[in-house]
Amino acid sequence: MAHTFAGPYGIQAQPVSEASIGDLLRAVRTHWRYIVVPTLLVFLGSVIFVSVVAPRYTGESKVLLQAGESYYTRPGQDRNDQAQLIDEQAVASQVQVVMSRDLARAAIKRLGLVGNPEFDPGVQDVGLMQRIMGMLGMARTQEARPPEERVLERYYDHLLVYPVGKSRIVSVEFRSKDPDLASRAANTVAELYLDLQEDAKKDQARSASTWLGSSIDDLRKRVAEAEAKVEAFRARNGLFTGSGTASMPSQQLSELTAQLAQARMSQTDAQARAQLIRDLIRDGRGFEIPDVANNELIRRLIEQRINLRAQLALEQRTLLPQHPRIKELNAQVQDLEAQIRGAAERTSRTLENDSRIAASRVQQIEAAIEQQKKVVVLASESEVQLRALEREARTQRDQLESYLTRYREAMARDVGNAAPPDARIVSRAVTPQVPSFPKKLPIVAITTFAALMLSAGAIVARELLGTGAPGAAYPVHGHPGGQGPARNVPDETEAPRAEPVFTFDMTRFNRERAMLPLAAAAADAPTAERPEPDPRYDFGNLVERLRKEPVADRARRVLVTGVDRGGEPKDVARGLALTLARDERAVLIEIDPDESAPSREIGLTDLIAGEASFANVIRRESGSKLHRIGAGSLRNEALTGEPGGLDVALSALDKTYDWVVCVFMANSSRELMQLVAPRVDAVVIASNLEPANQDLVRTYEDAHGAGAKDVVVAREQAPPVDADSEAA
Repeated sequence: MAHTFAGPYGIQAQPVSEASIGDLLRAVRTHWRYIVVPTLLVFLGSVIFVSVVAPRYTGESKVLLQAGESYYTRPGQDRNDQAQLIDEQAVASQVQVVMSRDLARAAIKRLGLVGNPEFDPGVQDVGLMQRIMGMLGMARTQEARPPEERVLERYYDHLLVYPVGKSRIVSVEFRSKDPDLASRAANTVAELYLDLQEDAKKDQARSASTWLGSSIDDLRKRVAEAEAKVEAFRARNGLFTGSGTASMPSQQLSELTAQLAQARMSQTDAQARAQLIRDLIRDGRGFEIPDVANNELIRRLIEQRINLRAQLALEQRTLLPQHPRIKELNAQVQDLEAQIRGAAERTSRTLENDSRIAASRVQQIEAAIEQQKKVVVLASESEVQLRALEREARTQRDQLESYLTRYREAMARDVGNAAPPDARIVSRAVTPQVPSFPKKLPIVAITTFAALMLSAGAIVARELLGTGAPGAAYPVHGHPGGQGPARNVPDETEAPRAEPVFTFDMTRFNRERAMLPLAAAAADAPTAERPEPDPRYDFGNLVERLRKEPVADRARRVLVTGVDRGGEPKDVARGLALTLARDERAVLIEIDPDESAPSREIGLTDLIAGEASFANVIRRESGSKLHRIGAGSLRNEALTGEPGGLDVALSALDKTYDWVVCVFMANSSRELMQLVAPRVDAVVIASNLEPANQDLVRTYEDAHGAGAKDVVVAREQAPPVDADSEAA
């Protein structure tokens, strides 16, 4: 579909066409030879390549990284100790070990790659040019290099070592024209890697045993000297130990303390028993005293008393109390009781004497303890020094025992199979039967398909890039006499257009936004006289005033409006846009607030309503780099009904231009002011009215009330000033 529109001042622009899917398919059918011929040539070339190239085979061996130590190889290790986790960095490090030059030289020697034409470039004849460069010192000849060094480069070209996924398995691949050599090389590299680890552990154990052996001799001398110092200090200060770990003065003090406690217990026991006996004697119960009752004499006296009392009771049945027999028996009973009481008193006096003896012993032991305390205090200072010497000697002894243990372990590990490697081969390479290169069918299919896609893509790209060429212009109707801007007039036979409904195709929008520079170039008018800004206004100061507020990641947006129906807004907006377009990219958007007389020229309202594209509405001002978008042929309901459409359009223009200048072509309406003012960075009021004029004040208040961030008044022959100062 093609649109024809007229630019300002009656200059007609060329139509811009858009390629459809049908156009692309027709172009492919038309130029099918440019697709088939390259595809067939690539197909034949790939077939010849896979048929001529020598096949290569790949042998693969896999090595599992794991801790080789166990309870049986290291007896000091706990059975429950888990192997140290091997992370990704450790696996990557072991990959570099497998690819080390030392291991490579050993593999080259074991595999006999020196002299193999596939790996040794020295076997091939040296060209004349290479010989001359070698004689001049500009290149090294192969004969001057060691045999292993000549093979190293090609060896690494055929070797591939990599970790398998996120596991602890390292894959070793080796490619060669000989399948047997490929499998043997992969297994040899894996075996040499295990041998290298085992030799490294043995070397470590051997160097450790050598160092420990020299350190143990010196440490033994230091241990002997430290222990000798301990014994000499103990003998010099008399700090001998008793049966335990305590020193003899301390042990003697402990024994005296125990004796003192025992003497005090004996004294207390004797005093208690003597007091008890005195109480029983006073109550007439002396025979109940255990010490008295256990006496043999007292026991016989008690038995006699019992017998006498029995006779007395028998005689009292026949005799009166004053009878001589009764009196005799009573006298005998009293005599026995006196004897029992005397025995109890003697026992009490004996216990009192024991108590006094125990008290005397307590005093003696306390005096001995005080004396021993002084001895212990004097020996404490020496014991502190002695403990320091013993601690030093014990530290030296522990270190010596630790060194001896490690030395024995290191000597035990310096034998065969005593230091297992931290890896094992889990999959050995077998002789491959199928070559790994070339894969004939995939190579032919992929190259042929790629040639087909590239050829077709070239045809499609050529068609797309050629759609912007000028086409035939349709008749354009303008004003009588060819003066004034031409407008796109619909055919009278066309049905009347319905009211616009806002629909915005984002896919089309993004495509047309990318075509803005191309569309603008296509709309350029022939070179004419360069327009100049209105000299009545100082646009330099106005631009400096508008640059004060910082704006990031988008274009600066300015709205120019007026107070009355004069031409000040159009003159100021056009002059400001022309001034900005000299050094920066600027676009002028015209907005007509008068909905009763919409423009017949497609513009902003048609773009927002989805009736036109960016390529249709953007025009270039004759003689300048300024771009312009007209008001549009639809009513302003397309703007006010869907504010989101204006946001999308402004965002698209932000990515192409540095300045977006909007202008109300006539007296602004409050509804459009509330729509546009919040979306711009500044509002410029073009008016020559006095600052106190009510219309100017009302316009200023409407702009602020609509949400304008900054309001500036532009007057003739005067720099712009703040509206706040003008209103004041």
